[in-house]
Amino acid sequence: MDKTQLRHQLSNRLVKLSEKQRVQQSKKACRFLLETEQFKNASVVMLYLPLPHEVDTTPVILTAWQKGKTVAVPKISWQQRHMLPVEITSLESGFSTGNSGLKNPITGVPTPIEDIDVVVTPGLAFNKEGHRLGRGGAFFDRFFKSKSLNAIKIGFAFSQQLVDDVPMEEHDIKVDMVVTDEGVIDCK
Repeated sequence: MDKTQLRHQLSNRLVKLSEKQRVQQSKKACRFLLETEQFKNASVVMLYLPLPHEVDTTPVILTAWQKGKTVAVPKISWQQRHMLPVEITSLESGFSTGNSGLKNPITGVPTPIEDIDVVVTPGLAFNKEGHRLGRGGAFFDRFFKSKSLNAIKIGFAFSQQLVDDVPMEEHDIKVDMVVTDEGVIDCK
């Protein structure tokens, strides 16, 4: 199966999850992520602001703030096909929302890439080897190639997004761990 077919299959699978399933599974996935040593030991965490069918990162962001961690999220530049980590201190304001439903910060202080300890990344599909299938923009793959980035890369998804095989190309970057509502997979 090629990437286009797999994206279509996984998108359909996600749409079929009920709101109740999404909420329950998001809470479980968040608990597993918060219990990882990598997250507990991190001072600066980069999380994503979820699309409607992705695992909700809100509980993780709120807990990170409670623990005194710096929270960064991607600020997307569509023209430059680039993302910049920026610190956020609120989920209430300072965002624009695009046609896709993606919240993009319009304020926020840039976070030095070398300061980030953990990057929690979305994806449409992951496998146990850490292969990741994104939505096709390669924003995270380009970000992961930064020479300054030394962070642990954690894929964050519903268990329904785990597959046996993810097609990989030369530019695709693996994650170090995958966290779902069913547990933590160490991909190293």
